[in-house]
Amino acid sequence: MRNLKTLKKYFVRYKSKLAWGIIFIILSNIGMVYVPILIKDAINILQERITTEKLLYYALLIVITSLISGLFRYYIRQTIIVVSREIEYDLRFDFWQKIQRLPLKYFQNNSTGNIMAHATNDINSVRMFIGPAVMYSIDTGIRLVMVIVIMFSLDFGLTIYSLLPLPLLSVLVYKVGKVIHEKYTLIQEKFSDLTTKAQENFSGIRVVKSYVREESEIEGFKKLSQEYLQRNMNMIKYQAIIHPILFIITGLSIIIVIWLGGSKVISNELTLGEITAFIAYLNILIWPMIAFGWVLNIIQQAEASMKRLNKIFAEPNEIEDNRENLTSLKSLEGAVEFKNVSFKYSEHLPFVLENINLKIPKGTTLAIMGYTGSGKTTFINLIPRLYDAVEGQVLIDGIDVRKIPLDTLRTNIGLVPQESFLFSDTAANNISYGLRETDIEKVITASKIAAFDKDVDSFPQGYDTIVGERGITFSGGQKQRASIARALVIDPKILILDDSFSAVDTHTEEEILTSLKNYMKNRTSIIISHRVSTVKDADKIIVLDKGKIAEQGTHEELIAFNGIYADLHFKQLLEKELEELN
Repeated sequence: MRNLKTLKKYFVRYKSKLAWGIIFIILSNIGMVYVPILIKDAINILQERITTEKLLYYALLIVITSLISGLFRYYIRQTIIVVSREIEYDLRFDFWQKIQRLPLKYFQNNSTGNIMAHATNDINSVRMFIGPAVMYSIDTGIRLVMVIVIMFSLDFGLTIYSLLPLPLLSVLVYKVGKVIHEKYTLIQEKFSDLTTKAQENFSGIRVVKSYVREESEIEGFKKLSQEYLQRNMNMIKYQAIIHPILFIITGLSIIIVIWLGGSKVISNELTLGEITAFIAYLNILIWPMIAFGWVLNIIQQAEASMKRLNKIFAEPNEIEDNRENLTSLKSLEGAVEFKNVSFKYSEHLPFVLENINLKIPKGTTLAIMGYTGSGKTTFINLIPRLYDAVEGQVLIDGIDVRKIPLDTLRTNIGLVPQESFLFSDTAANNISYGLRETDIEKVITASKIAAFDKDVDSFPQGYDTIVGERGITFSGGQKQRASIARALVIDPKILILDDSFSAVDTHTEEEILTSLKNYMKNRTSIIISHRVSTVKDADKIIVLDKGKIAEQGTHEELIAFNGIYADLHFKQLLEKELEELN
């Protein structure tokens, strides 16, 4: 129950509703336990003389009492079960909020399917504890106390004998419950694998079809499903044990009452009405005994799920605002500086960037080149604090980025990542994603600069055309240009393009770069590219090699230096000549 204690803060929020729910439980159970007393009195009185008036009187009393009890039971659900849904909403919202604030490192180490399993199965299991488990625990506990007190008042000795089998039931349920907890943890782990498999297949369906791997994927999914089924079947075997045990033990109690109670009726120690009430109370106790095992099962499952959720809630956010933030800072000028910056993704991994020192004055264009794996993307990810430098400082306008509020930092930076991602929404909403609300004029302006407006004109509904999931209905070049427009629409002081022209033809690339040159006056631009033609007009070009700045200068200076840049330049010239010859 240690993990479930973290739900206390949610219960406190709805304490008044829960208090009313408990009151309704008490009132409902008073009505329920009063019915056997009415039956007892009716049988005892009708034994003496049966009349229509007495029959109707007790029949109406029983019906009215049952209706009142049922009405309060309705209000129980309107309070406790409604609260469980409200807490589920709060928990899901807090989970989503936490996921949004986790660093990129977390998503690199955890699959989407695993996170989705937390958001669906785990939260639902916890809700079952908050609602049905809490409600039935209080309900059965109160009912148990009321019934046993009344049974003791009827016949102390008979009550003791009838309750003798129940401690055995508690021990068995506890033992089985522990096994169920372990089995359910294994089930949730396998469900995560299943969700991950489905998510990867849906996202990569074009790759699956291109390589004719449908049958292989079906077999893989079938195997995972069978393992998931087997784990569920293993748990069901133990769940199936509980209910027969409950019925056998409660059945034994009824046999004891009929045998010993019947003897007392014969000897006039008990009336027929009292023994009938006794049997009715034992029947009322059957559900609490069954509910006890069922609730324990739910608690065990919820404990396993909450443990997994708490693990996520305990994850450090790492990159967030702190007390040193300059909260009054709302805008930036755009001068960037790297001062003795080194970075690695983990303590046990080598440095990806090492001792980087570089100044990028406001209003200038920096181009970054280098072989694959040289640290280019890592370099630009440190500026908007997608990662924090392990050593040294990244400064903007002379201020350490860790002191700039994240909201201010990132709203002043337009970043176009290597992999262009589009949401399943309209083209306009995708481009205006960085704005608080869609501004169609800004969307059109940004689209023109990114040379995306002509494509939009050919779409069926123009800017209102729905983009397929992950931009599947767009070509690679269209996705990149839509992403560039999305970065421009926020009017950034710093624009970062991470190999954003790789799927764009050279003519369109030249058109975009010309438009950007005019647009980015007095703004800072950082362009990563493998094409020399893309970076040759930059104010400064740096070449990264094994995480260090190997070369820097203008296009002409680097050609004259005859190093990595010159080698890439001449190879690309040779490729172009060969293409023209062909």
